[in-house]
Amino acid sequence: MVEITYHKKGDYFVPDLYLEKENYIIGKYGHLRLEYLKNHKKAEYIIMFMNKTLRKHIVETDKQAKRRFEIFMAQILEKNPIDENLKNTDPLKWVRLMNNYKHSVEEIIFKELIYC
Repeated sequence: MVEITYHKKGDYFVPDLYLEKENYIIGKYGHLRLEYLKNHKKAEYIIMFMNKTLRKHIVETDKQAKRRFEIFMAQILEKNPIDENLKNTDPLKWVRLMNNYKHSVEEIIFKELIYC
């Protein structure tokens, strides 16, 4: 078990709890995972926070989700190619198709990595 240190603030002893600093900037998927843990898996969240593994878990989840997003998008575009001329001729249709692919990929990522 991790030993908790305290500092005195006025008449109270406040625990020294903090997330370890790292150069990686947590993205969308990491923040979504963090919010899910806070709101739906409080015990798991508290244990990871106390053991100082929460940030590592969030960073790894974010990195893995970004990698999967890139791979899945490439696979979808390979199987269902979109003509690049469509960008110039019918940009709304191009955006609609790309958004559809993006949301399909994110649905898989959310189910497998974020909300599990």
